Amino acid sequence: MNNNPIGVLLVNLGTPASPTVKDIRRYLKAFLSDPRVVELPKWLWQGVLHTIVLPFRAPKLVEKYEVIWLKEGSPLLVYTQAQSQALAQQLASDHVIVDFAMRYGEPDLAKAIQGLQQKGCERILIVPMYPQYAASTTATLFDRVAEISKTMRNQPDYRFIKRYAEHPAYIQSLHHKVAHFWQENGRPDQLLLSFHGLPQRSVDLGDPYYDDCQKTAEALRVSLQAEGVPIAVSFQSQFGKAKWIGPATQATLESYPAKGIKRVDVMCPGFAADCLETLEEIQLGCAEAFKQKGGEQFRYIPCLNDDPVWIDALATIVKERLGSWT
Repeated sequence: MNNNPIGVLLVNLGTPASPTVKDIRRYLKAFLSDPRVVELPKWLWQGVLHTIVLPFRAPKLVEKYEVIWLKEGSPLLVYTQAQSQALAQQLASDHVIVDFAMRYGEPDLAKAIQGLQQKGCERILIVPMYPQYAASTTATLFDRVAEISKTMRNQPDYRFIKRYAEHPAYIQSLHHKVAHFWQENGRPDQLLLSFHGLPQRSVDLGDPYYDDCQKTAEALRVSLQAEGVPIAVSFQSQFGKAKWIGPATQATLESYPAKGIKRVDVMCPGFAADCLETLEEIQLGCAEAFKQKGGEQFRYIPCLNDDPVWIDALATIVKERLGSWT
């Protein structure tokens, strides 16, 4: 019997270290250089990235990051760390050590794995903080873990969580978040579930992300049926000129007032923690666009973050995958 502790590593996408041009550019360079993220020939994309995207995009993002930045740092970093600490308390009795890292930037994934090994963890569960699977998020994380392990003389035993898009515990945590929000603030005319976008070509080539998002939406729709609020799905954060999966979040919101939908709530179930895409793009940008078209009430329902119900759900999902290890 192996009495060594088990490592559980929560991994999110990543964030700039500070809301400065230098740190934003460094983060974007790492993120957008990943061939899983931008599926263009390297010789073509690297020229565009270094001559157009990084010089012009990074400065435009400074103000956006400044608006959402917390005193403790980036919201994504703050909330992922809080999730890690809360989960560690939940799993303390199971001989488990919980840590967190980012796929791009800090905390560095390689250092986090090495840190768990130094604490005696010969078995490590990698937990992507992406409920829905996509090659550009989950798969690239698995790729990076394999790349890190290539140089190890003594590799750990890994397990991975591929998705939890319709896991009952995850759906219940979303249900609780929405139902509690409505209990305190009243119901809207419409609930819009906004997921991160993906190029249509990725789905055409077999990426299951779109289907995963629809499964999450349908499960939540069934769970919230008694509330009597219509639930729709849209996709945000489109980038570049290629066709993306739709409908687009902002265009959907702009169309609502003319249809008589003037009180809308928006939730982002694809994000386990609030970040630039939820706080600046949705809570601020899309709210303004909606109101400019005649919308009267726009409310953003925060991500699960470190909500106790979500931490319980995450512990359930993790324990299931740990299985015989515990």
